[in-house]
Amino acid sequence: MAASEFTMRVWRGDSTGGAFREHKVAVEEGMVVLDVIHRIQATQANDLAVRWNCKAGKCGSCSAEINGKPRLMCMTRMNLFEPGETISVAPVKTFPIIRDLVTDVSFNYKKARTIPALKPAAKEKDGSRRMFQEDMDRVQEFHKCIECFLCQDVCHVIRDHPENKEHFAGPRFFVKLAALEMHPLDTHDRLALIKDKTGLSYCNITKCCSEVCPENIHITDNAIIPLKERVVDRYYDPLMWLFGGKNNRK
Repeated sequence: MAASEFTMRVWRGDSTGGAFREHKVAVEEGMVVLDVIHRIQATQANDLAVRWNCKAGKCGSCSAEINGKPRLMCMTRMNLFEPGETISVAPVKTFPIIRDLVTDVSFNYKKARTIPALKPAAKEKDGSRRMFQEDMDRVQEFHKCIECFLCQDVCHVIRDHPENKEHFAGPRFFVKLAALEMHPLDTHDRLALIKDKTGLSYCNITKCCSEVCPENIHITDNAIIPLKERVVDRYYDPLMWLFGGKNNRK
């Protein structure tokens, strides 16, 4: 099949500023946006900075904003667009720009270090720990996360208000907290941390994070809302104070 020509508007610059530059590129059948960026890098702009690794949608490295929507470049096929269409590729907005399409996502690793790890219950007499598959089914979805941070990028709490970053963990880490809180063997009580340190109450469940997740994790319905319910049960429900005391609802 003959190649089609596209106009790619690629953002170039660094933390001091930058602008979009246009490149005419021949695109063959089966190519994805990352292929096109590599072609530009190889033939027209050798100094173009782009982060990538697996090119299989599993490492989360090649996050970008394509025509304004947060996507993985390696999973965005060029046949989504009309031949001759102008396509913009920009770095994710929520994190500081290092250069071109590469951003500094270290904010996420700092947040990860604040979350207490899994603390399993003591082993049984035979040296094993037992759990039911149905209990694990709830958390297996969360372990699909590839840390592309697209959910973090699109979350308006920090996208539009960077001053909230100090107090807000973000959707990716609500997923991580849910995976730990719902784990059938975990004994660590994180609800005080979730209530006071993660900014969970800032989230108004618009579901924008779920919409951009390349792994189709139901971030809002299966992680954020259940965490909110647990916090309400523990700290704000008078019936729980009267009859239940502390309730982790594993």
